[in-house]
Amino acid sequence: MAGLKPEAAPPDAAPRVRFRDPQIEMAHGAGGIASRRLIEGLFAPLLFGSANQPLGDSAALKIAGARLAITTDCFVVKPLSFPGGSIGELAVNGTLNDLAVSGARPESIVATFVLEAGLPTEVLEAEVRAMAEAARRAGITIVGGDTKVVEHGQADRMYITTTGVGPFLEGVHVDPRTVRPADQVLLSGPIGDHGITILLARGELDLEADLRSDTRSIFPLVEAMAQAAAPGVRWMRDPTRGGVATALNELARDCRLGIHLSEESIPVRDSVRGACELLGLDPLHIANEGQFLAVVAPEYAEMALNALHQTDGGEEAVMIGEVHQQPAGSVLITREYGGSRIIDMLVGDPLPRIC
Repeated sequence: MAGLKPEAAPPDAAPRVRFRDPQIEMAHGAGGIASRRLIEGLFAPLLFGSANQPLGDSAALKIAGARLAITTDCFVVKPLSFPGGSIGELAVNGTLNDLAVSGARPESIVATFVLEAGLPTEVLEAEVRAMAEAARRAGITIVGGDTKVVEHGQADRMYITTTGVGPFLEGVHVDPRTVRPADQVLLSGPIGDHGITILLARGELDLEADLRSDTRSIFPLVEAMAQAAAPGVRWMRDPTRGGVATALNELARDCRLGIHLSEESIPVRDSVRGACELLGLDPLHIANEGQFLAVVAPEYAEMALNALHQTDGGEEAVMIGEVHQQPAGSVLITREYGGSRIIDMLVGDPLPRIC
């Protein structure tokens, strides 16, 4: 539920629900326009009517004087395992990454399993081991959880929900309302690897590519950038469902400025680009699970980029654009051979069940 600022209802007034879709469709879970319509029209007025902050990748809590970030996510990926990762590893990394781009240090998570009757024990054990290993690599602890079992055929083998908490990093304040014209847009690496890997792993298409999911914890990269350029870090987001285009459109709407991108600056692997061309997809709409976007004040941009380049896994980080006054609320991309076009949020659900 990223980047939303619900209107507070007057005292004693019933919240206004604007969601008019007659039923829930797959597109409502894709992270694009339909998802935003559901969140803004139904969830926000009924659940977050008293919120006075834009909703981001985590919520801020103050407990006994300490400020903590908390986030939760549900993973329904199909297939359960894929080149480069699996649902267990993804569940840990995805939650850690939501904390990281909120400017927080991940500390602990709890996990909930919804298991389908008939699930082979070795499959469950493999995913629990994957979660444990991902947590060990990230230096965090899994401290509790819950388990439910449903009838055979009712949960597609396994769903996992994870909730993570951690303290905010010193000096980092992430808020789309702080973004200003001339700020620079940074991207940590190539886009589209995860979404296309999942699509090919399903075996429904006669395509082959040497491609792996990019799932990983991005906190080491965020921490390195924060240490070098904390006062200049305005906003961050991990572009999962809906991809880079949707994440930046949400930013443009929240800061009411224009985001200008350079197409030739955005790194996309040839295998991802080729698959997208064959399927009529835009790499900017494809999900990522190990990359992040950042908007940094211009005087800190080079420091932030250099810090990423000097950190393991950040060697391919690039500047991909700049914030302008116009077109307000929109994302504009300039093509390599001239001309430009508006990039909108994801419409529909071309790649369901990818995270």
